[in-house]
Amino acid sequence: MTGDPEIRTVLGDIDPAELGVTNAHDHLFFASALLPGQELDDPAAAAAALSRFREAGGTALVQWTPHGLGRRMCELARISRETGVHLVGATGLHRAEHYAPAALSRVADDLAGVFVEDLTGTTGPRAGLVKVAGAFHTIDSHARLTMTAAAVAHEETGAPIAVHLELGTAGLETVELLCGKLDVPPEKVILGHLNRNPDPAIQREIAETGVFLGFDGPSRANHATDWRLFDGLEALVEAGHGGQLLLGGDTTTAAARHQPGAAYLLTTLAPRLTKQLGGDVVTAMLVANPARAFATSWLK
Repeated sequence: MTGDPEIRTVLGDIDPAELGVTNAHDHLFFASALLPGQELDDPAAAAAALSRFREAGGTALVQWTPHGLGRRMCELARISRETGVHLVGATGLHRAEHYAPAALSRVADDLAGVFVEDLTGTTGPRAGLVKVAGAFHTIDSHARLTMTAAAVAHEETGAPIAVHLELGTAGLETVELLCGKLDVPPEKVILGHLNRNPDPAIQREIAETGVFLGFDGPSRANHATDWRLFDGLEALVEAGHGGQLLLGGDTTTAAARHQPGAAYLLTTLAPRLTKQLGGDVVTAMLVANPARAFATSWLK
């Protein structure tokens, strides 16, 4: 049964109009063997980071940490309740390199089923999106497997699909697979890390497909391309794609939590963008666009 579009937060479904000022891609909890010693696994630190974001004017944060990487959904629910900030959690799988082979084998036989259970289950907080990942400049066999499972989960639930593009690459290939071959509507697909591959022609071509484009920086990992974020966004707005743009912080390490941190999106990045693009445009990126990108008429 379907109804009006809603956003599935860790505390339950809400009207998209309630979401407000949104960090559309970040992490309060994240732990990967690829980032030893930089785990985001401290609930008190997560709550403090979320409080700073709230004090800066934020009302919602979307955590893209997928299945098996320490997403801590129950802790998300607790700190959402304590801080009053809406939190959206994720299911899905990251690149294979983030997992031990045994961990992948445990879910490989029914990947779509795992995703659907996370999205619709009756025990514990539910995820509100499926996060998957491409490989560097290609869709490898693992990405094809996870994206196919994500498409099945979308078909069964209506959930939006968020995609980590490795260093911002393979965006068109991802759209071709998800929207072309797997029939996921473009407006249900969010491509992340477009700022990491600041090719204006590619960004424009991706935008013309109708998907949402995530510019999730700056962060400590992306400083080489951060300075091109502003001109890239301006070009897309001038081309008529302002309604497809999302902004996030993408804090994936303990070091980045403190410098710049999730609040940087609102304390520093948004004011700079406002001077260049205008307040209405930036407000749309932070409020109206995420309210559409993460909303769906849930099927289960």
